[in-house]
Amino acid sequence: MDSYYTIEKPGIAEFKDRGSRFIGYAFPLASKEEFKVHLQNIKAGHPKATHHCFAYRLGLDKSDFRVSDDGEPSGTAGRPILGQIDSKELAQTLIIVVRYFGGTLLGVPGLINAYKTSASFVLQVTPVIQKQVELAYRLQFDYTMMNEVMSVVKLFNCSVINRDIQLFCVMTIGIARKNLEEVVNRLREVRNLELVEINGKA
Repeated sequence: MDSYYTIEKPGIAEFKDRGSRFIGYAFPLASKEEFKVHLQNIKAGHPKATHHCFAYRLGLDKSDFRVSDDGEPSGTAGRPILGQIDSKELAQTLIIVVRYFGGTLLGVPGLINAYKTSASFVLQVTPVIQKQVELAYRLQFDYTMMNEVMSVVKLFNCSVINRDIQLFCVMTIGIARKNLEEVVNRLREVRNLELVEINGKA
């Protein structure tokens, strides 16, 4: 798989039903650690909400997912939220729906509809993008080779993850999987450049 779909940036949308407020938050997601930070921030921002339900999909094969009903009846919140992520075939995506109880019980069908609709609304206002699957490589080279290295990086639209530019340079780049062989071959032509694969990178 050379590419996948995800959301470009965070989004927010609101849905109301019989007095209850449902606020949906969508986030691009890179890791489980990042998920924990987002959830903590949402809970800190809504300390009086009755529920903080969520679903996410991680991994380019979409095999890593988690759902939570956070006290709502089983299957009424997390799964409907995940269903909206899956309906757009998204990876690396998190949706959290915060509920403020309005005094009227919605019942199981009502809850399923509310969480599904909240997730749908936030995805409607959040741009979906196609991203290239990238592999991260660390480059080490002499500063005099900088122009040669950067010409390859720019030619193949590699992402620069970080760099330490001194007399001896260290740079981490993301190479699109579809261009991997050609980019690696080009970089190996650069004099005295060391090239090391780090790991898979979304």
